[in-house]
Amino acid sequence: MALPTKSLTANVTLLETGAEVVCATFLGRTPTFACADGTVMFSDIGEERRTVAHPEGVMLVAQSDGARLVTGGDDGRVVAVAANGAVTELGDEKGKWIDALALGRDGATAWSVTKTVRARDQKGEVKTFAAPSSARGLCFLPKGYRLAVTHYNGVSLWFPNMAAEPDVLKWAGSHLDVTVSADARFVVSAMQENSLHGWRVVDKKDMRMTGYPTKTRSFSWSHDGQWLATSGAEACVIWPFQTKDGPMGKPPRECGVRPARVSRVAFHPSSLIVALGYEDGWVMLCRMTDAAEILVRAVTDPGADKKGRAISSLAWHPDGKRLVYGAEDGQAGILDLP
Repeated sequence: MALPTKSLTANVTLLETGAEVVCATFLGRTPTFACADGTVMFSDIGEERRTVAHPEGVMLVAQSDGARLVTGGDDGRVVAVAANGAVTELGDEKGKWIDALALGRDGATAWSVTKTVRARDQKGEVKTFAAPSSARGLCFLPKGYRLAVTHYNGVSLWFPNMAAEPDVLKWAGSHLDVTVSADARFVVSAMQENSLHGWRVVDKKDMRMTGYPTKTRSFSWSHDGQWLATSGAEACVIWPFQTKDGPMGKPPRECGVRPARVSRVAFHPSSLIVALGYEDGWVMLCRMTDAAEILVRAVTDPGADKKGRAISSLAWHPDGKRLVYGAEDGQAGILDLP
């Protein structure tokens, strides 16, 4: 893909959502922004629409699969929002905070409330798993109906439709978010201890990925599955997964080095280009093939307080021609690539 200029700021449509953006995404062709105040904003051409997902609560988590936006709030409700604004309740935990969400194939949905994890299949049947401790991260494996659940001292791999005990990938410490490679060969968790820990699923071989100054809260796999981009440093740290040993014994690559930490990462759906959001509100594109860096958004008032400006969500449209971003201060944007 050609990126002919070093700045694409002129190609960005600026938006104001009115609240922290929990999830910026696309529902079909429509840029969509899930906000902490419980609302969802749709930015259609020439107009904006809004719907309320959590009328009596704060939106805590949100994820999208392109066809629907699923949100969880401090009201205990898990709801799905369609592109037309229709809201469907998927679960109600009676006022308990929804800690994590995951979306799987065929409309599968999972959420957690402290140690309780629920998985809802496409037919609406809900199964429950009691994790050993608070479940902070969830991720469906790409093959079959199986869920990775983080907790203290490891990650459980749970088949909701099987009576067997979950398989546990063990490593001492507190595990937060989790991601799984597209071929299901690797599971990687972000830890409280400012590091990543990975396992090769076939034999549970451990992989340690350290050196971060803060916690990693954003992952993104490249379209070919050979690279994992991560946040948590003053650059995007990208780990190699080309071989059966993953990143073991191999140094990561870095791109987008700036005097601000990367808060969000999103690989392009078909090219080795990664979008980066920073804690000071900047957004950049980095191309791995030649290390080119292209500016998308700059915060130009360095004298102002930059707290609360962090980019909180990034997402590409599946065709790779548009990028949406949202920030903690409610600012958002849509990039149209030339």
